[in-house]
Amino acid sequence: MTVLLFMGVLLAAMAIGMPIAFALLVSAIAMMWQLDALDSQAMALQMINASDSFALLAVPFFLLAGEAMTAGGLSRRLVGFALALVGHVRGGLGYVAVIAAILLSSLSGSAVADTAALAAVLVPMMRRAGYDVGRAASLMAAGGTIGPVIPPSIGYIVFGVAANVSITSLFLAGIVPGLLMGAALAVTWWLVARRENVEPLPRATWGETAQALRDGLLALGLPVLIVAGMKFGLFTPTEAGVVAAVYAILVGMFGYGELKPSMLPGVLLSAVRTSASVMFLVAAASVTAYFITIADIPGQIRPYLEPFIGHPVMLMAVMMLLVVVVGTALDFIPTILILTPVLMPLVREAGIDPVYFGVLFIMNNSIGLITPPVGTVLNVASAVAGVDLGRVTRAVVPFLISQLVVLLLLVLWPGLVTGPLHWLR
Repeated sequence: MTVLLFMGVLLAAMAIGMPIAFALLVSAIAMMWQLDALDSQAMALQMINASDSFALLAVPFFLLAGEAMTAGGLSRRLVGFALALVGHVRGGLGYVAVIAAILLSSLSGSAVADTAALAAVLVPMMRRAGYDVGRAASLMAAGGTIGPVIPPSIGYIVFGVAANVSITSLFLAGIVPGLLMGAALAVTWWLVARRENVEPLPRATWGETAQALRDGLLALGLPVLIVAGMKFGLFTPTEAGVVAAVYAILVGMFGYGELKPSMLPGVLLSAVRTSASVMFLVAAASVTAYFITIADIPGQIRPYLEPFIGHPVMLMAVMMLLVVVVGTALDFIPTILILTPVLMPLVREAGIDPVYFGVLFIMNNSIGLITPPVGTVLNVASAVAGVDLGRVTRAVVPFLISQLVVLLLLVLWPGLVTGPLHWLR
């Protein structure tokens, strides 16, 4: 009964256009009423306690780093480096998009930001070169889904706090799966780009490639700094966020000279707005998560998944299928916050590594960003590229399938995640 009430109120609130944070609060109030536990003070206290987290301080700092990198020219130089490497091969601009997506993912951790940056720079170039614009925009959207998987990732931070799982381990475990997603996109682009009758760009000379590397070297240093710092215990993920923000601002201002002091207020304001939205969503979802636990919704769902408890691979497959379905209707962060308290008790009971589950869970939610009808990243790619959303949605199908194949491989062979993690720890 509580499960149906929660889902019914949540979906009804979203259907009438209520923002997801408020929809979560309304569904929490409905559960409180059903449990005869209405208490406004308890709601307020739960929201404050959820927001009062040292680990969540990483969110505004990584968001600030992303804004500073875009304004300071770091993102553009990474695209230029990728262009010098593979721009000359057949379908080269598509491979540039994949490489740039991987590089940008290691800087911002935001699918929306990465997609917007990629589409703004590369789609006009691909349009002028004669590529199918719908396919080009769909590749940008698919590339953006790598952002939350390769560290740093806001998704890992939110999941780590909600599930009480090491964020550092999540960061390190996400590197190989993110690279596999990029490889899958490259292979898929090779298959679909054979239909593109486009002349490749002139091959960059060794001098031009070396110059592009020199231009992008400071930007490339940031992911190395973050991963090395966490691997050797020099700083926590929260401190890594501070390091990333300071590094991006200093490089943008003094390394490349593109981030002017007059631009800082706008950069800060943009980061504050996005941070406030994320943190309010976390606070609202914490109330829902609290009453999900009180109402024992995991226990109510358990009978349906109990036959799979003794078979971890089957249980992972069923849970990933559930997340795929939910991801078609809910956005990235809300899905994490709603499903984490429901699924984690089952994960722990089945003996599944929580870090392994967390990486696949975040990857699955990231893939949900390009699944209709919500498809947030699809909308961003469509808007930035100036292409009809239906055209982008149809063109993204091969890339969506390739990402789901990678997810399936990781479900079947957990060692692809846990093996590299043991080496990186």
